[in-house]
Amino acid sequence: MARFSGATWKPISVNFTAKGQSSVRGLVVHIMAGTLAGTDSWFRNPAAKASSHFGTGKSGALYQWVDTANRAWAQADGNTSWLSIENEGQGGDALTSKQLDRIAEVFAWVHKTYGVPLQVASGPTGKGLGYHAMGGSAWGSHPSCPGSRIIAQLPEIVARAKKLAGTPAPQYAPFPGTAWFKKSPRSALVTAMGKRLVAEGCSAYASGPGPQWTESDRKSYAKWQKKRGFTGADADGWPGKTTWDALRVPKV
Repeated sequence: MARFSGATWKPISVNFTAKGQSSVRGLVVHIMAGTLAGTDSWFRNPAAKASSHFGTGKSGALYQWVDTANRAWAQADGNTSWLSIENEGQGGDALTSKQLDRIAEVFAWVHKTYGVPLQVASGPTGKGLGYHAMGGSAWGSHPSCPGSRIIAQLPEIVARAKKLAGTPAPQYAPFPGTAWFKKSPRSALVTAMGKRLVAEGCSAYASGPGPQWTESDRKSYAKWQKKRGFTGADADGWPGKTTWDALRVPKV
């Protein structure tokens, strides 16, 4: 049995697979498109055929519905190797600070219990803190779950989890401004960004990440922005403050 002591235990009797969690790659963040109470009720309905290991309320409530030794039904093919956490709210919402705290608490516990690295996951085959849309069609085709605003908050959740786990958060380079990149600079910072993009599954580089920002870097950055759920001006291939904070480029 694996239950997080910081959560209110709300066991359900349907909509999960007993002892079906084959491995744990990390924790997947979802949005409920509803309330915590409504979701609690829905998971108890056999017709729902859906569940989650954990769930948060906007005011800071934290529920655990499914023991993490069991498989919740939250993200289709991702269920066998990922835990799940639903969050009260609607598509397009950002998480409240209390929700960020609760997810960080669960993620720090997942790190301690299963050895999951405290990082944003690079994709379905990666490890760390993920989000529903990253699984694509194999995870049920939910491109708006949990939404770009919440995806942009994942690094903050990781930072809070590291603090809880006693791991100091790394230092990051200050944002140099979008115009800096349009001058095609040569810098170790560009190399660090390239390595981060490759680690998150981008491969649009002509010859791998290098010290100069080129058109290949811009295309790869645009690919990463879209993969992470950004749209409009935040998905044009040019680093902006919002996507910079989401990428969290290591200081060089």
